[in-house]
Amino acid sequence: MSGRDTGTGGVLESMVLPALQKGGYSYSKQVHVGARPGGGKHKVDVVAQKGAKEFLISLKWQQVGGTAEQKVPFEVICLLEAVTEGKGRYDKAYVVLGGSGWTLRNFYINKGLEKHIKCGGLVQVVGLEDFVAIANKGKL
Repeated sequence: MSGRDTGTGGVLESMVLPALQKGGYSYSKQVHVGARPGGGKHKVDVVAQKGAKEFLISLKWQQVGGTAEQKVPFEVICLLEAVTEGKGRYDKAYVVLGGSGWTLRNFYINKGLEKHIKCGGLVQVVGLEDFVAIANKGKL
């Protein structure tokens, strides 16, 4: 039995990081931002910074159907907690969805989780193309 292909997230990162640079952001990868609800270390894929503003960015790649889809709501909860518990350090967080294997993509990017998880605009789930566009423009 072969293992799952977990290296595809690097493809997503290689598309996001240049967009952040073009938009005038500096960034750090794999940053510890606290503890996840229920315990455990919370590392985000990227923390982008521009001036005094910092943004948490979680990258999710779904090339074929699988478990990444089910992890999005918990990731939103974790990011929301990191932003609110960060005492003003982080301005906003993003969950970036890349790949074509998402069956719930439209639900997530069209704020379907807002009915269940009140984020108050602090966490946004966005498709890769839209994220690249706003990062390129320096508009996180």
